Amino acid sequence: MSKDYEDQDLETEVIAETESFLAWRADEPDGESTFHLELNNLTVHFFAEEWEEFLQLSELLLEEQG
Repeated sequence: MSKDYEDQDLETEVIAETESFLAWRADEPDGESTFHLELNNLTVHFFAEEWEEFLQLSELLLEEQG
């Protein structure tokens, strides 16, 4: 999914989505990408470095569940 916001020049892309959760990326006008997790009524925002660390944490959690 891509859309432009009228007040900002953002390109967005949905990374993954379930019934209750959404992960998406926004390409900011300055060239930086930010990542966002929508978890019901909570949204968590990440810069690229933070997102990479969050993905590492997610992988560790999955390994623990295995």
